[in-house]
Amino acid sequence: MKVAVGSTNPAKVEAVREVFREIYGEVEVVPMGVDSGVPDQPVGLEETIKGAINRAKLALEKTGADFGVGVEAGLYSVPETLTGYMDIQFCAIVDKEGRTTFGHGPGFEYPPGVIRRVFEEDVEVGIAMGELVNDRELKRKIGAIGVLTHGRLVRKELNKLAVLMALVPRLNPEWYGLG
Repeated sequence: MKVAVGSTNPAKVEAVREVFREIYGEVEVVPMGVDSGVPDQPVGLEETIKGAINRAKLALEKTGADFGVGVEAGLYSVPETLTGYMDIQFCAIVDKEGRTTFGHGPGFEYPPGVIRRVFEEDVEVGIAMGELVNDRELKRKIGAIGVLTHGRLVRKELNKLAVLMALVPRLNPEWYGLG
């Protein structure tokens, strides 16, 4: 089985590789740099989901793989939170028949100063968070979630949850009409 990932970010690629291997055994995972078609910092569920779908579809088209996988993180409005926003990782998995399944991981809040920079300076959360902790490669490693949880949950593991949730209908095709 060949799985194309619409990203070259190691935290996304390794998450896909680990989940697909755990479920399907030996798989070939092909990282593919593609344009998400949304801003670098997606805001809102629609923009975030669109980015994940675009990544998955473009990766599939460019490689002819069995599956295209797109993972996109974005901010969405949540009333009563400290900042008004939470971050969520969405995953879209597209197969050769054009069927798309979705999942997402847990949501969390960034520090208020990071959110302020996103909306006042048009800075991506990964950049703002990386500057806050003096690590410009943060989003390609443990991610903001790794810093914020003191290493208890790193970005790859957060992405793995989203990928696994997107595979739920594929693990149960008879219940989702995918058989």
